[in-house]
Amino acid sequence: MNFRRAALIAAVGLAAAAGPAWAQQQPGVGQQRQCVQKFMALRNVAQVKGKRLEAMGKRKHKPTAAVACRMLSEFSTAEGKLLKFATENQSWCGIPAQIVTQMKKVHARTTQTRARVCHVAAVERERPRGPTLSDALGATAPSADNVRSGGTFDTLTGSALGQQ
Repeated sequence: MNFRRAALIAAVGLAAAAGPAWAQQQPGVGQQRQCVQKFMALRNVAQVKGKRLEAMGKRKHKPTAAVACRMLSEFSTAEGKLLKFATENQSWCGIPAQIVTQMKKVHARTTQTRARVCHVAAVERERPRGPTLSDALGATAPSADNVRSGGTFDTLTGSALGQQ
């Protein structure tokens, strides 16, 4: 799943790089300050979700495709909100066009990755499950109906050797 790791690193990197670079270009005007605060809040939400995704990818035991799909969907939604805000308020906030263009490219890659992972999760859900080992061997689970008590090795009711 190298494509997933690459997309996560790119998305987190963009969110981390775009915010400070844009904030440094903006003067501290009242309206623009509000705009920067809103942008930073949305960026921080996306960054937290991206870091959770990155931590999930570094775990020893990898998550199932369904869990990865859910987390990628959450990240994609947060990233989409940030992109929507940047696109709608580009002229009002003075966001450079190259940042919005770069954000669109990264979000498109995130969406593609999410679609792939969610497709794998859907295929796993629909895949028929094979027989268990007990089914293959023809064995049944022990119960009161199919287990005899007594005998030489019956340690539940006491040693048969001691009862002689």
